[in-house]
Amino acid sequence: MALIFVLAVSAAACLASPAEANPESEDIPALAMPREYVNYTITEVNGTLWAKIDGTYPIQVLTADDESCVPAVLPMVYPTPPGTIDFRAWVDGAELECSDWPYSTHHTAIGDWEMVYCEVSPVSERFLLTVQYEHPVAVVNGSSLFLYDLNIADYLTELSPYSMAYFTVRFEAAVLDVRAYTTLEDSVWNEKAFKSKITCDAQTVTIDMRSALGEPLEGDLVVMFKGSGQVPEEFPFWSVVAVAVAGSLVLVYVVAYRRKH
Repeated sequence: MALIFVLAVSAAACLASPAEANPESEDIPALAMPREYVNYTITEVNGTLWAKIDGTYPIQVLTADDESCVPAVLPMVYPTPPGTIDFRAWVDGAELECSDWPYSTHHTAIGDWEMVYCEVSPVSERFLLTVQYEHPVAVVNGSSLFLYDLNIADYLTELSPYSMAYFTVRFEAAVLDVRAYTTLEDSVWNEKAFKSKITCDAQTVTIDMRSALGEPLEGDLVVMFKGSGQVPEEFPFWSVVAVAVAGSLVLVYVVAYRRKH
C-alpha cells in the first residue's frame, strides 16, 4: 500500500459511529501498517507490456485497547494510473463495492491520478486489505518503468514507528537492464539495491524498503527496464501519467484528503 495521505492522530481519538463519507470532525483513529506486500507481474499482450498488481496490506486501527474507538465505516480512496482496468478490493476476503471518486485527483511526484472510492464496513481492530488491478506500462525515452508511491509518513506513529514494504516483480516478458531507484518529489533519483533471480520462464526481482518514524524516508520506488512494450503515446519524462504505479494505496480518511487539497 503505497500510502499517500493518511491523517494519523492520537490513538485515543475515535471516529463517530457511523462515520460519514466526508466527516468534518478530526476525531478519526490512527492507522498502522507495519508491513505491506506488493507483487507485480509484467507480461506482454499484443506488443504492449502490462503490469498486474496484487497488494496485501495488514491494517491495524490504533485504539489504545478501547474497542469503542473502532469506526463503523472507514472511507478510503485509492489512486490509479491511467488505463487501469479490473480494479477490485477485499477486506478479510469480502469484496468491497468501489466507485470512481469524482471530486479531485491525487498528486504524485510524476503526475495526477484518478481515484477509486471504497468503504470498509464493518471495521475490525485488525483487518487484511487486498487490492488487485492491471494497467499498461509506460515507455519513456526508450525505457519502460513503473513507480510505487511510498508516502508512508502518516502511518508512522510512536505506537507503530516502523513499516516494511516488500516488493516482488516477476517479469514474464523478455526484459533487459533492470534498474531500481528511489525518488522524492524533488526528482532526484537514488539507486536502490535489489535481488534478482532468473529461471527458464521468468526473471524475479525483490526489493525491500524500510520506513521508520524520525528517520529520513526514501520516497517513491521506481523500477526501470528495457522491454518491447508500447503505449499509445510517449510522454515527457517529467509528466508521465501512464506509469505503472504499484497501487499507491491510500487508505485515506476523506476528511484528511480534502483538507490537504
